[in-house]
Amino acid sequence: MEKGSGSPAAGGSCPQKNAEILSSQYGINLFLAGLLLTFAWAVHAVGISKSHLLSYLITLMFIQLLWMLWYLCRSCTQRRLIRDKDTHAGARWLKCGITLFAVITLILDSFKVGYYIDFSNCLSPTEGIFPVTHAAHTILQVYFLWCHAKDIIQSFKTLERFGVIHSVFTNLLLWTNGVLTESKHQLNEHKERLITLGFGNITIVLDDHAPQCNCTTTTLCSIFSQGIYYLYPFNIEYHILASTMLYVLWKNIGRKVEHHQQHKTPFKFHGITVGMIFGLIVLTSTIAVVVVYLIQIGRSKVKSELALTMFYLHAIFVLALMCTAGVVALLIYRLEDRSLDNSKNPARKLDAELLVGTAAGSWLLSWGSILAIICAQAHPKYTWYNLPYSVLVIIEKYIQNLFIIESIHREQEKANDDIKTLRIVTISRGSTLSLTPSYKEIYNGRATCDIGELPCLVSSSICARESDGGGSANKETNQGNSPVMHSASEFSFYSRSSVADNKRRILKNIAAFLFLCNLSLWIPPAFGCRPEYDNGLEEIVFGFEPWIIVVNLAMPFSIFYRMHSAASLFEVNCKT
Repeated sequence: MEKGSGSPAAGGSCPQKNAEILSSQYGINLFLAGLLLTFAWAVHAVGISKSHLLSYLITLMFIQLLWMLWYLCRSCTQRRLIRDKDTHAGARWLKCGITLFAVITLILDSFKVGYYIDFSNCLSPTEGIFPVTHAAHTILQVYFLWCHAKDIIQSFKTLERFGVIHSVFTNLLLWTNGVLTESKHQLNEHKERLITLGFGNITIVLDDHAPQCNCTTTTLCSIFSQGIYYLYPFNIEYHILASTMLYVLWKNIGRKVEHHQQHKTPFKFHGITVGMIFGLIVLTSTIAVVVVYLIQIGRSKVKSELALTMFYLHAIFVLALMCTAGVVALLIYRLEDRSLDNSKNPARKLDAELLVGTAAGSWLLSWGSILAIICAQAHPKYTWYNLPYSVLVIIEKYIQNLFIIESIHREQEKANDDIKTLRIVTISRGSTLSLTPSYKEIYNGRATCDIGELPCLVSSSICARESDGGGSANKETNQGNSPVMHSASEFSFYSRSSVADNKRRILKNIAAFLFLCNLSLWIPPAFGCRPEYDNGLEEIVFGFEPWIIVVNLAMPFSIFYRMHSAASLFEVNCKT
């Protein structure tokens, strides 16, 4: 194994760079082999069954389990092995989020075990082994990320690079498998809805790989089979979040960091009441729209068209509000003169790349819808609402990405030293200095001062000093301590501080509002409310199979974008 030292200028030694290249190529080939196996199973390739795919995934998870156990044992026996931590990686709120998704994933695994028991007569044993292995993998991986997501590994770096990158692409393959399984279920429902809307010329038969035997307990089978697909969105988010956290860990191997502690920025509800109220209104209304949409879509042509119209109008209103909020936030940033933090940071760089990369999924769908509206020969009334909706999706993501990326790169605002140390100096007998409270302390109701603190500079940073003699000195002695009048510069200091506080409060409210809006917009596509499937216009222009392929490729990125944006906005709110 190579040593932990490296050239600071070059960012690492040649063996380290070679190990990074070798491990990345190993991970890519691992992923491509699994991706091809997944595709072969999906298209019923000769000689490829689901058991082959599950066996491959079980093997990958088992290898990752062995590596994580080895790493945890080595960390316990050698406490001083990890010397550095990346304070930007593995934030507590991110760990809590992945834990929540992991808990729901464990419920999904229990449903799969129950499903296998009910159909055990005609299912491969791998379908029973897979959820058990996946549950063990989930529990140990969450514990690993809680304890070691911030680690900067400086020993056994070559071996650790392969172990971490193996974990990254294992999670990506599990994510791909979840996306494919959930997409097949959505496609079957989609065809039924299109027939209801009058698109009867679509005659493609979709295969959902249903078991070829009867269930032992009909009621339980129905609960398990339906419940599984409602839990898949959480499983998909869990694996993509795990892969991003592990990728940051991989990028941090052998990295040299400055030894300074990052100030903790806890989330506070104080000062974001307006943003939270409007955001909760959007969240509540979105849930109501999704419920009505899922109930009405596919019931009849009239009800389906009304459901689509309701969805588009609600989405247009929400997206317009989000665009307005983002523009206001960017204008506030333009009025401020603050430098950007351009220091090297893998976690922050990955956040920005994921925002832009995953937004491309929504942009692809939006441009497809715009082109379909322009080229279609017949336009049902509800399809015209798709045009402003698609345009706003493009604009909203563009503005929001600018706001988030600039926010995470802006240096944290430091309190004005002149305001913090502003004091009124009085002169008493014997040249003893008595410090009176600053304006900020008086305003906040605090009249305490630090004895050991030097007097602050008043009147353009010059202390007011009076001589100890003559009649004036005797007069001061009789009258006691007399405060010096505040200068105009002191009031200007406080005025600037008040303006900065107002800007900060507005930005925090905008971040809170956008956070809840992104959670709201994550719900519809994650739970089957997908107008890109249901309006039918794109299928007529592009053809059924091509458009379905585009949607299936782009939709997972669109869903992840909303969750990742919400996570980034949560961090922005804490940092502002």
